[in-house]
Amino acid sequence: MKNKGIIIAIVVMIVIIMGWWLASPLFISKTVNEQLPIVADSSESINSNQESEIKIELQGSFVDADSFHKTSGTAKVVVIDGKKYLSLENFQTTNGPDLYIYLSKDLEAKEFVNLGELKGNIGNQNYEILESVDINSYNKAIIWCKAFSVLFGSAELN
Repeated sequence: MKNKGIIIAIVVMIVIIMGWWLASPLFISKTVNEQLPIVADSSESINSNQESEIKIELQGSFVDADSFHKTSGTAKVVVIDGKKYLSLENFQTTNGPDLYIYLSKDLEAKEFVNLGELKGNIGNQNYEILESVDINSYNKAIIWCKAFSVLFGSAELN
């Protein structure tokens, strides 16, 4: 009987922890407010009048995945001094566990480039795109929950 009580207590603890991990993002938001990165040595930028060259290659507006997973804002592929970034502006998405930002060829995340864990579910944020990524091969920016393989929102990049 004593062992049965210990096992039940362990199972209850696991259920509580998993429940918190799954449900807490619905009640807790994280706001980020990053500026576009300036690619320059800080000592050079103080003594120089040169400004970084910024070019927008692609952009699109986020749309909701469904009536529960909502996403809005703009995704832009920005080139600053030769380095590429995916910039999310005026961004907001339903929070969830294990959210990532992908460049993808489809909405099912079958062919994608993982740009990293979402920094926050609200606000402006930037993700570096590696030089090896052919940006023209990926026409979507998607917010993806890895834990449940669920789309939260997408932006068609044109």
